[in-house]
Amino acid sequence: MKKKLGLLLALVLSIGTILAACTSKDSSTSDKGGKDGQPYEIKWYTIGTPQKDTDKVFAEVNKYLKKKINATVKMTQIDWGDWAQKSQVMINSGEPFDIIFTNGTDYVQNSQKGAFLAIDDMLNKEGKDLKNVVDPALLEGIKVDGKIYGVPTNKEAARQSVYTFNKRLVDKYHFDLTKVKSLEDLEPMLKTIKENEPGITPMATFKAYLPFDYIFNNEMPFAIPFEGDRDHVVNPFETDLAMSTYKTMHDYYKAGYLKEDAATSKDSWPMDVENWFVRMGDSQPYADLLWSRSAKYDVVSVPAENPVTINDSVSGSIQAISATSKNPKKAMEFLTLLNTDSYLRNLVDKGIEGVHYKKNEDGTIEDLPARIDRYNVPTYSLGNHFVLYLYKNDPKDKWDKFKEFNESATQAPTLGFHFNSDPVRSELASITNISKEFYPALATGSVDPEVYLPKYNKKLKEAGLDKVLKEIQKQYDEWKSTQK
Repeated sequence: MKKKLGLLLALVLSIGTILAACTSKDSSTSDKGGKDGQPYEIKWYTIGTPQKDTDKVFAEVNKYLKKKINATVKMTQIDWGDWAQKSQVMINSGEPFDIIFTNGTDYVQNSQKGAFLAIDDMLNKEGKDLKNVVDPALLEGIKVDGKIYGVPTNKEAARQSVYTFNKRLVDKYHFDLTKVKSLEDLEPMLKTIKENEPGITPMATFKAYLPFDYIFNNEMPFAIPFEGDRDHVVNPFETDLAMSTYKTMHDYYKAGYLKEDAATSKDSWPMDVENWFVRMGDSQPYADLLWSRSAKYDVVSVPAENPVTINDSVSGSIQAISATSKNPKKAMEFLTLLNTDSYLRNLVDKGIEGVHYKKNEDGTIEDLPARIDRYNVPTYSLGNHFVLYLYKNDPKDKWDKFKEFNESATQAPTLGFHFNSDPVRSELASITNISKEFYPALATGSVDPEVYLPKYNKKLKEAGLDKVLKEIQKQYDEWKSTQK
């Protein structure tokens, strides 16, 4: 009997050892790739017009990835106009995929509802090399309820609004741009252009800048001043600054410096059409060189504000791992490689050397016709900029200037704070509609602010402005108490 029991025990132990070995082997295989050790196919959805040579480029990408991480990638681009609807349908339907481009409010809301995976643990393991290269301000700024739900594009982390001028006209009339410190300083130049350049609109349509850190966006009446009291949420449209700024814009509108349909115009004022004198937008180091290259004539900019790191500037381009991913660790391995491996990053972005671009002896590159015609993807949406090849006419210190720009920026009061709007959803819906009615007309100077600004603020009060302000303040105070 003892002999039989001994044989039975030995048999059980042997089976256990075999099973353990198999389990260990299966686990190892799963980490290395897909089933049976085959390369795992990463499904990646990102923004941009689908390109003719995508399959050709990713055939090369996948040769490389098989060797590096035993994976392949199927990249699907969704066109700009279809992106918002189609990407949200995919997320809401629970479709299995691995990685998706996201940004701004969509990133926050989808993170809060569990559509994306928190990647904090993976950033310390599979993504540790990635974590070492991404600006810490970017990772800090995209935290939602204390967790990171995506990989931000490592580029300019700050925002700096600028006034951009047509340099030909600046030189023609000998304008001194060093004197431009405010909106009001534009007036003498606008007057000269209006009187002497009939084919030029003095001001391309833009909405006047107010220096606040907005909880939602600059159309909504909830913000914290960049300077002064950074502890309390206010309605910026009740400030003296808003009244004086909109008065200036209204004076400009009445003088004919803006188009008559400024409040409703959908004109994007493409840079390559030389029909404007001054415009406003967000900048980055050497932006004037990029804009001049695109416009095919020279432009020059002056700051409207100092660089500041805000939620929108850090969350403008993120790659998130879907909660439906069947192998999130493999997805993180790919994102790590995409952000740290110069060969892979440039292959995905620029295409195939000798086909889509050529490399010069000094390491710089030049686009070939095939890149423009067959493979032109949005660089900002893909990953780390600091490992991209420089173009032939790029300044040699381009990426150093980007780092200096990021380091020079001040952090906005709400960096990393994301408001949960559920308690005041109905009030916000009403306020949004009111803002859409009033804000464009006021910010473009199309109406008299002394008449319309009080009306605007009265309607906001009636729609529940104070209730929303109170709720934001409560959550903001709670969030601040958790910050180190």
